[in-house]
Amino acid sequence: MIDVLSIKQVRSTTMKEPDGKNLGDGLRTARDLRKLSLREVEQATGISNAYLSQLENNKVKKPSPHFLHKLAALYEIDYEMLMEEAGYASKRRAEGAKTMAGAALRSLGELSAEEEKELAKYLQFLRSQKA
Repeated sequence: MIDVLSIKQVRSTTMKEPDGKNLGDGLRTARDLRKLSLREVEQATGISNAYLSQLENNKVKKPSPHFLHKLAALYEIDYEMLMEEAGYASKRRAEGAKTMAGAALRSLGELSAEEEKELAKYLQFLRSQKA
């Protein structure tokens, strides 16, 4: 399974494409992948949509661990990774997703053979652009 991808690979070209290097971008990607609105996340977690928006736009410097736990459960993302991205825990590098984008993709479950093939082609294209 391919799990190390930039957020740009999972976003529509009509959406703003962040650099994928922070908590807010990762949370937005996870929500987008599940096709949830801020209001739907609010209903599921009890976290106000205004606070969710501030999280996604990196306006909250120290997000509540309790809220991160709720979001991790809803988005099926490793809570420890969210805590690392929020600066509460030191980063670990083990097997599994290496980025928030990877965690968001991984939480969707197994990719079909066709999806893996298309992602591999796209990753190859991106890497060829860097050369």
